[in-house]
Amino acid sequence: MVCGTASDVGKSHMVAGLCRVLVRRGRRVAPFKAQNMALNSFVTVDGHEIGRAQASQAMAARVEPEVAMNPILLKPTGDRTSQVIVDGKPSGHLTALEYQGRKPELLAGVLAALDDLRHRFDVVIAEGAGSPAEINLLAHDIVNLRIAKDAGLPAIIVGDIDRGGVFAALFGTVSLLPDDYRSLVRGFVINKFRGDPALLGDGLAELERRTGVPTLGVIPFALDLGLDAEDSLALTGRRPWHSASCRLPRGDGDVLDVAVISFPRISNFTDFDALALEPAVAVRFVHDGAGLGRPDLVILPGSKATVLDLAWLRQVGLDRAVVRCQESGSIVLGVCGGFEMLGHEIVDHVESDQGEVIGLGSLPVDTMFLAEKVTRQRHGTAWGQTVSGYEIHHGRVTARAGAQAWFDLEEGGEGIMSDDGAVLGTNLHGLLDEDGFRSTFLTHVAERRGKSFSASGLQFGAAREEQFDRLADLLEAHLDLPALDCILADGALPS
Repeated sequence: MVCGTASDVGKSHMVAGLCRVLVRRGRRVAPFKAQNMALNSFVTVDGHEIGRAQASQAMAARVEPEVAMNPILLKPTGDRTSQVIVDGKPSGHLTALEYQGRKPELLAGVLAALDDLRHRFDVVIAEGAGSPAEINLLAHDIVNLRIAKDAGLPAIIVGDIDRGGVFAALFGTVSLLPDDYRSLVRGFVINKFRGDPALLGDGLAELERRTGVPTLGVIPFALDLGLDAEDSLALTGRRPWHSASCRLPRGDGDVLDVAVISFPRISNFTDFDALALEPAVAVRFVHDGAGLGRPDLVILPGSKATVLDLAWLRQVGLDRAVVRCQESGSIVLGVCGGFEMLGHEIVDHVESDQGEVIGLGSLPVDTMFLAEKVTRQRHGTAWGQTVSGYEIHHGRVTARAGAQAWFDLEEGGEGIMSDDGAVLGTNLHGLLDEDGFRSTFLTHVAERRGKSFSASGLQFGAAREEQFDRLADLLEAHLDLPALDCILADGALPS
C-alpha cells in the first residue's frame, strides 16, 4: 500500500510509476484504491464508473481498467454531500455523516474486490487516501491502513518536500498511528525534491533513528511530468505536458486561444489534456466574465452539478461573456454538463431538485434529469474521423425539431450543433484524445476565425505511454528497488 502524509503529495503518481516499473520487469500488476473522492472519472468497457486516476494507473500497468480497482467512488455535490458510487453504479447521495454510518457495511465489498485482484494478478499496488493518520477517522477507515492490516499488506508513506516540513510530516504521521498500523509501515519516500540531495544532510538517518523506518528514495521534482489528475486541486498547477509542448516548434501557423470555463464543480477536465500536445494551441482556465476575452474556442466542460454551475456562470457574468464570444466568431463547445447548459431548458429533480431551469439557449436541445445514470463507452465518426469516448450523465438530452447533428455514434443520439455551426454540444468525454479528430476539429476552429492551424502530428496515446515510462525511469533511478522487492515479497499471498 502507498499512503501519503496528505492529499496531492504524489501517491497516485507513485502507484502509476510502480505499476509501470513492475510490468516492465515482467509482472502482471493491478492498481487498487478502495475509496476515491474525485470528479474526474472513467467508464470501463462494461459500463462501470471508476476514478480517472485508477484508470490511468491501469493503463500504466498495461491492463484494462475494471471496477474492482476502485469499488467506491465519491463524487462531491456540495461541501458536505457526495454521490456515492458503489461497484461502479450510483448508490445514493449522502452527507459526510451519513456516509460514515455506511462504511462498516461497505468494508466487506472493498476487501472482496482487493482479494479478487490479488488472486488474478502477481502484484496489486493499493493506494491510500489523504493521510492514514487522520485520528478522527481511524475507527471507520476503509481506504488506508485498516485495509492494509486486514489484507496483510506492508505500506510505504510518501511525503512532499516541495511544500516544506516533510520530516515533521513523516514523523508525525507514524507517531500518530496505533501500534498495529505503525508496524505495517516499511519505508518512506520523499517526493518532489529540488536541488542537491546533499542538502538533506543527516536528516534521513535521523528520521530513521527516531521512527525505525528507512527512506527508500528521494524523487526529484519533475516539472513537465504529468498524468491524469484525480481532481480539481491539480488545476492550481500546470496541466500534463504543457511544459513539454511549449518546447515543440510551433511551425508557421497561428496560435489558437482556448478558454475552458472552470466551474466550481468541474468534472473530467482531463478531456482537454490532449490539447496541450498542440504547440499551436494555448489552453487557459477561466473563472469570471472579465477573464474570458475573445478566445478562438470556448469550452464549457463537464459538471457534477449542472444547474448550480449554470447559476454560478450567470452570477460571475460568464453567460453574457460566452454569448459575446459566440457573436464575435468564437466556436463554443459544450461537453456533458456544458452541453446541457447550452440548451433551452433543463428539468432537474435529481441533482439540484430545482425543477425547470432556463438554459443559455444556444443549442436546440432540452435536458431531463433521470435517476438512472448513463455510463457507457461509445464509438463513431465525425467529419470523416474516428471518434470514441465515454458518457457519464443523469441528464437525457433531447434535440428539438430540425436540430443538426455533427457526428454519428453507434446507436445514434449524439452531437448537436447550432444552425451556423458556431456552437457544438456532446455528451462524449475523451473526444479530443482521438488524434485525427482533434486535428480536424482545431482546423475547423481556425478556419472560422480566419487563422491557419498547424497540427503537431503527435499521438496522444504515445505521449501518455512516454509519460508512464519517464515516471518509471525516475523511480528506477531513485528508489531502492531491492528493498522494494523485499516489501513486495512480504505482502504476497501464501502459495
